[in-house]
Amino acid sequence: MSLTKSDRRQRIKFRIRKIVSGTAAKPRLSVFRSNKEIYAQLIDDVNGVTLLAASSREKGVSKGTNTEVASAVGKLVAEKALKTGIDTVTFDRGGYLYHGRVQSLAEGAREAGLKF
Repeated sequence: MSLTKSDRRQRIKFRIRKIVSGTAAKPRLSVFRSNKEIYAQLIDDVNGVTLLAASSREKGVSKGTNTEVASAVGKLVAEKALKTGIDTVTFDRGGYLYHGRVQSLAEGAREAGLKF
C-alpha cells in the first residue's frame, strides 16, 4: 500500500504532535507551507488558542526568493512574540523536512531573538 504525499505528511505530522505541545508560557511555533506562501503561528495547546500569527501575505514582509521571504516571516513572528513577552517556543515543522523554507523561517526567528 503506497501513501499519497499528503497522507505521508499527515502521518509525520501526527507523530510530531504526539511529542511537541505548547503552553501559554512556551507556545508551539507551527509552520504551514503552501506553494506560494508560508505561515507561522504561536499556539497554546492547553487552552486551544492561537496567540499570534505571521505570514508572507502581510505588508511588512519584503519580496525576494522563497527562502528570503520565509526568513522575513520568521523575524516578524519573533518580533511579535517578543512584544507580547514570549521568548521561548517549541518548534513544530508541521510534517515538512527541516530544510529550505522551513529551516529559513526557523533561523530567521532565532536571529530575531526567539529561543528554541
